[in-house]
Amino acid sequence: MISSLAYVLSILLELFVWLLIAQAIMSWLLAFNVMNYRNQVVRTIWEFLSRITEPLLRPIRRFLPSFGGIDLSPLVLILVIIFLQRAILYPLISGRPISLW
Repeated sequence: MISSLAYVLSILLELFVWLLIAQAIMSWLLAFNVMNYRNQVVRTIWEFLSRITEPLLRPIRRFLPSFGGIDLSPLVLILVIIFLQRAILYPLISGRPISLW
């Protein structure tokens, strides 16, 4: 039972990582005027991605120093998610005990 829940949680975290990557790429495309925010489809996708990712990115941005306009909060969040998957979820899925060493 626990391994099934851990597997589902791992899939959801993986999906969230892809949403973070999509938001980062879309922010670059918007910044370089490759995509136009006034387009209804672009605006809808951007607002969806922002509503999903911002609640977790905002606290990270408060603690990170300014890097001259470069936002590293998605990278930090992706690294945290990878750590959670490898240290906690993968051992639960495989039936091994959780060990951080």
